[in-house]
This record gives sequence, structure tokens and C-alpha cells, in this order.
Amino acid sequence: MAATDSERPQFIAKTGNRSSTNTPLIETIENDQIVVPDKKNWRNLFAYMGPGFLVSIAYIDPGNFETDLQSGAQYKYELLWVILVASCAALIIQSLAANLGVVTGHHLAEHCRKEYPKVPNFILWVLAEIAVVACDIPEVIGTAFALNMLFNIPIWCGVLLTGFSTLILLALQQYGVRKLEFFIAFLVMTIAACFFVEMGYAKPKASEVLKGLFVPQLNGNGATGLAISLLGAMVMPHNLFLHSALVLSRKIPRSSGGIKEACRYYMIESGFALLIAFLINVSVISVSGAVCNSPNMSSDDHESCKDLDLNKASFLLKNVLGNWSSKIFAIALLASGQSSTITGTYAGQYVMQGFLELRLTPWVRNLLTRCLAIVPSLVVAIIGGSAGAGRLIIIASMILSFELPFALIPLLKFTSSKTKMGEHANSLAITATTWVIGFLIMGINIYYLISSFIKILLHNELKLVAAVFCGILGCSGVLIYLAGIGYLVLRKNRKPTHLLAMSGPDGGQTENELNYASMCSLPREDIVSMQLPKRRDVSNIE
Repeated sequence: MAATDSERPQFIAKTGNRSSTNTPLIETIENDQIVVPDKKNWRNLFAYMGPGFLVSIAYIDPGNFETDLQSGAQYKYELLWVILVASCAALIIQSLAANLGVVTGHHLAEHCRKEYPKVPNFILWVLAEIAVVACDIPEVIGTAFALNMLFNIPIWCGVLLTGFSTLILLALQQYGVRKLEFFIAFLVMTIAACFFVEMGYAKPKASEVLKGLFVPQLNGNGATGLAISLLGAMVMPHNLFLHSALVLSRKIPRSSGGIKEACRYYMIESGFALLIAFLINVSVISVSGAVCNSPNMSSDDHESCKDLDLNKASFLLKNVLGNWSSKIFAIALLASGQSSTITGTYAGQYVMQGFLELRLTPWVRNLLTRCLAIVPSLVVAIIGGSAGAGRLIIIASMILSFELPFALIPLLKFTSSKTKMGEHANSLAITATTWVIGFLIMGINIYYLISSFIKILLHNELKLVAAVFCGILGCSGVLIYLAGIGYLVLRKNRKPTHLLAMSGPDGGQTENELNYASMCSLPREDIVSMQLPKRRDVSNIE
């Protein structure tokens, strides 16, 4: 007897290396799944809203705030154009990550596992895990700074308290992915409101802000270094894995038109979320620039502006703009740290599931990620205090810059390949544009890393023999690093993707193709179950 649409199995259960089409994991659509109607309507956009806000958190995390504060303090509004350029590049790259998931039904980590041999795949997994931990460190420290500003809790104690975010995350998971997305969107709006209020206190000149946005300028080597830091902090490697997985939580029409509509709406949704993140970054730089370049500042405050970090920003705002301004900044920082913690944990889950086909329960994965980030943060906070914790944020940003090519290059190659994406592969113009953007970002990050290493090597107190030895090790590491990038760039894609939307010779779909598309239909059970842990009724499983 033919199965109705509601009775068709939606997911394939894997047994060994083969997929068994006779063993569906779920047979019926759950009430809390997000289903996009199979009809053209602008209201469909609301069904796609959500993943972009989770992704946008990485662009307004505590690490970005620290770089923004330093940029505004030292160069006023001169580097705002860097934020504009980086945001446009980020929108294009994040849209590619969303397209990869929508078109193929698999996220970036899964494609890497299927495409690369065991050794390269293992190395990419290790690098991805390091990137997740590196992005988590600024979130932990930023939350600790916020607790210190609000409640005078010591930094080291605040680092320990961030471990309790595990409980918050687990509580949110019980209510489903949609409510989690609304909660993250609420936190993003809270951050935006706080910094818009800060701008009202600081009153930056609109004409100078607009000039900084649209007139590129770099005055001095210090400005170049900060511009590189701003660019490096905008596109995060873990975000590419995250975005390509989050879009799999929607059940979209599997026709060619339905896929194109989904890709278009995800781009619009990401653009809206990243626009808010862009305005927040502009606000942070504008507030810092207005406060630190005020003619009424004391000499002590001017000294604080020369080396401004998250902790000093609180006291500076308090002294210049009043006590309420410092509290508003702390609330924004707390919202940023907590929301970043949630998205970083999900990125870690998808990375582990994709590269290793290994799934941990959410609380185990969350606890593991928290511990890996809390231990170095706690040690540095106890030994070096707030200044040491601030420097650890910079180190974490450098690690993320180092990691970026190993997520970005596979994404660019997969989305430009007809073997992977079929008719939905990037056009020649988009391919050329994205590769230019990718090489610029990677080139800037590599330049920043190499120049920082040379600067450290030249301005240290090591003896000549030790300095030469460190130089040889450093050069060898750079060569290995460039060789790894070259391998990813030059290696051709070999594993084809069985696309979820398939057409027969007459433009329609054959019966076998319909069955396969139905079996592989989004949303992905393993993606949804990570976000919504719940028990299944065994009686419904054949």
C-alpha cells in the first residue's frame, strides 16, 4: 500500500557503512519541527528566521568588543570602514555555509569527513576543536568581567561561575530550538539596546562617524595592526561549521525552486542579523572613540585609554559618563558572553558529530567544553589578574586567525563544486569573488601571525642561540602551515554528494528518487535531537 506524505519515513538509520532504508528513525513530523510551506510566499521568511541570530553572536562576542574598544580609543572613528568591509565579507561567507547545508543536507564537518582521508580529517577535527575552545575563552573571561562590574565578584571566581551556564543551556534545550532562537535574538537585541543607550551618553559626532565608515584610512603601523585584528575577529572558523548545521533544522521543499528560495531567504535572514551585529560594533567603536578623545578627560583616564580592555572600559565609562553607563556596558557584556557560550557549545557538538560520527549528550559536551575553556582562563586570572585575562583574549583571537583557512578553504571548494552542489554550485562570478575574499582574509591573518612572531622574536631577552633555534622552529611551523593550506586548495573534490532534490528526464522525479528524497528529507533527526533532547516512542519505530 502506498504511504501517504505524513507516513513516509524521513530519516535513514545507518548500520555500519551502509544506510538501511527499512529502518526509519522517525516516521511522523513532530509538532515542534519547523516546516516551511511548499508555496511561494514572503511569509516563509519568518520560518527561516533564527540561525542567523545564533551565528551573529560570534561577531559581537567579548573578543570583538575588546578589539573595538582599542580601535576607538587609539584611532577614534578611523577604522570603522574595516568593520563595514568585514561585515559584507562575512555575509557572503556565511551565506555559502548556509547554502551548503540547504542544498546537500549535510553540514561542513560531515563533508570534510566524507571528502578527506583519515589523517587529514583527523587533523582538521583537532584544529576545529581547538577553534571551539579558543572562541570559548573570551566568552568565559568576558562573562567574568561582567560579573565583576555588576557585583564586584573577583575575576577568578567569575570564571568558575560561568560553568553554571551549563544549567542554563540544558534548561533552554527542553523548550525546543525555536524558543532557543528567540532567546538568542532577545539577547542580541539587549546588547544592541545597551550600546545604543551608551551612544546616547557619549554623543559621537555623526559626520565623523560617517566619514570613518566610508573613507578608508590607515595612519601608522599601529592602525594597520588593529585593522588586521578587526578583520581577523569578524570571521570565525567555528561559525562556518555552526551555520551549515543550523539550517538543517528546517523542513524545506526539496524541489529546485524550494532550495533556491531557502538559500535566498537564509541570506536575507543572515543579512538582517549581521546588520544588527554591524551596528553594535559601530556603536562600541563610536562610544570608545568619543569617550577617549574627549577634551575634558583627566590625565589618568587618558592613560587608561592607551591600553583599553574590557575591564578598564567599565571604570572609564563610570568616570566619564556616570555609574549607570558602566552598568549598561556590563549588562551588554554579560548578554554577549552567555549567548556566545550557547552557540559555541552547539558548534562543538556539530564538529564532533560531523568529523567523528560521535555524539555526546548535550550536558557532557557542554561540561567538557566549559572545562577546557575554564582551566586556562582560571589559571591566568589567578596568576595575572584582569590584565592577564585580557591578554588571554588576544591570544585566543590569534589562534582563531590561525585556524580560519582550515574551515574556510573546504567551504569555498565544496560550494564551488558541481560534484557537491550540482546546479546550485556557485556561479563563476561568485566563485571568483569568494575566493578573492577568502585569500584576502587568509593573507591578512597569515601576515598578522608572521609579523607578530617576528616582533616577539626581535624584542625578547633570549640569548642568540635560543633566538636562532626559536626562529628555525617558527619558520618550520610556517612552512608546514602553508603546506597544509596548499593541500586543501589544490586537492580536487572526489566524493560526490547525493543531492536531496533530483529531477528525472522529464523534469519530474522518478519513484525511486522520490523515495530517496523523502528518506533524506530535512530536518535532520540528529541535528534536531541535539537541540531538542526528548524520548522517542519505541512503538513508532519499525
